[in-house]
Amino acid sequence: MTKRLRVGLLFGGRSAEHEISIISARNVAAALDPQKYEVVPIAIDRTGKWLSPRASATLLQGASSIKDIPSSESVSLAPDSKGELTSHGGESGGSVDVVFPILHGPFGEDGTVQGLLKLANIPFVGCGVLASALAMDKDAAKRVFRDANIPVARFVIVRRGDKAAYKKIAAELGEVLFVKPANLGSSVGIAKVRDENEFDAALLEALRYDNKVLIEEYIKGREIECAVLGNEDPKASVVGEIVVKHDFYSYEAKYLDENGASLEIPADIPKESAEEVRALAVKAFRALECEGMARVDFFLTEEGALYINEINTIPGFTNISMYPKLWEATGVPYTELIDKLIELAIERHERDANLKTGRA
Repeated sequence: MTKRLRVGLLFGGRSAEHEISIISARNVAAALDPQKYEVVPIAIDRTGKWLSPRASATLLQGASSIKDIPSSESVSLAPDSKGELTSHGGESGGSVDVVFPILHGPFGEDGTVQGLLKLANIPFVGCGVLASALAMDKDAAKRVFRDANIPVARFVIVRRGDKAAYKKIAAELGEVLFVKPANLGSSVGIAKVRDENEFDAALLEALRYDNKVLIEEYIKGREIECAVLGNEDPKASVVGEIVVKHDFYSYEAKYLDENGASLEIPADIPKESAEEVRALAVKAFRALECEGMARVDFFLTEEGALYINEINTIPGFTNISMYPKLWEATGVPYTELIDKLIELAIERHERDANLKTGRA
């Protein structure tokens, strides 16, 4: 019998998207073919502690919160450990052959964990350090997109300590604005504002999550999304649309209100627009040096103009998440998609292992 790959499933984490990560992890674990893979769950609590696989397994089996797991057992990965887990109190750490990080937001999707996994010299699913860091920082990503001639909404940046006046910014970008933490996801800390009072409150809220805030013009358009998969030769999925019942695609619309939004796959848009979305999605993927996977989000205006909103390098894998649903509609079912992502991770790791690191 062929040896099963031990897949380290990293989930939870320190970001505001902690709970969503747990739901995604349960879905990925359920989709991993037990004939091919052995799941090694590694939950990360809100302090950054990596719980042992034994303790972490209870979350995949239905424990509602990491708080419900009374365990002092933890594990870690050391540089050049090649997947060998160091145990701290309790069971042997064991080892993993490949890591599947399902960590949405900072401390997981921003290049920090990716850097650790590269130092540990182990294959991992998804984008590398640079692409992850760029995609997480909405300011940096938009500058790269703009330089690559990919249309973006106009924006300004406010840093902690800066004086930001609504009237001055509104005169430049328009009266309706979006205020967003530069480094976060799942629409956490985002607000749509129309006057000075709303602006001031939204700015304070965004600064709770980040030291840099993106203030963006309002683009009236449909929310269009496309999934990209691959390393050197990335492919785009069919195009989908998020039909939002709220004022915008907020955290509440995404996760709390079961009727807050619906997914339309394929999107009911002209064929030419769909093809443009797919081409721009791959272009954006390449511009940020992405590999493995990403979901690329756009706005499509009534006039047919497209603006990129953002790239999500660790998209959701819940039952209602757009990334797996887009690939399913393209002809790649969930289990096959997970297989492909793991294959891409190992393929990239083997490719990079052949690169020289010195003159010898």
